[in-house]
Amino acid sequence: MSICQVKAMIDELICTFDRGLRAVSGVTAAYRANPAQDLPEAPMSDVERKHSAGLMRVNHVGEVCAQALYEAQAMFARDESTRQQFRQAGREELDHLAWTAERLRELDSRPSLLNPLWYAGAFAMGAIAARAGDANSLGFVVETERQVEAHLNGHLEKLPAQDQRSRAIVTQMRDDEIEHGDTAKQLGGVELPAPVQSGMRAVAKVMTGTAYYL
Repeated sequence: MSICQVKAMIDELICTFDRGLRAVSGVTAAYRANPAQDLPEAPMSDVERKHSAGLMRVNHVGEVCAQALYEAQAMFARDESTRQQFRQAGREELDHLAWTAERLRELDSRPSLLNPLWYAGAFAMGAIAARAGDANSLGFVVETERQVEAHLNGHLEKLPAQDQRSRAIVTQMRDDEIEHGDTAKQLGGVELPAPVQSGMRAVAKVMTGTAYYL
């Protein structure tokens, strides 16, 4: 391995660490305008605000995990076009991360205290998926986004009816996730075995149940 290759590898590791630290700490900026920016803040009871905050904290954790997954999958992708797709999807997910963080602040709440743990676990899962080959890695995205779509639809049902700011954010997130899943499928993502899908749902259930409170 040449000196240039070693330097490039070190630079990439530093950038990866920096992106991970920013995702976990919440130091992110959106590329697109917040879909809730023109909507008024509706009056809510303390119980409703706390419920909205819990749901948006779960969504913020999901975006922390998305950053970790795409980071790992891009790092270990075998094909350059697949790697670039993961990078692009990760950049788009940064918008979601920034929007949910902003909404948590508006609701006088905070991100999950366990974000470093969620990030590390998701990075490991992304690396395992990527090592199984690009088709399986893309298939992991397809299944992840399928489950996230269902999860976000559930949140649209659970959010207080008057909380239009949170609803606008969640709706745009859901639409973006559908697009990411469709793109991954078009690029050759394969259907994952049923036990893997069930395992992913089980992990997601633990994460969402914990993040609502912590």
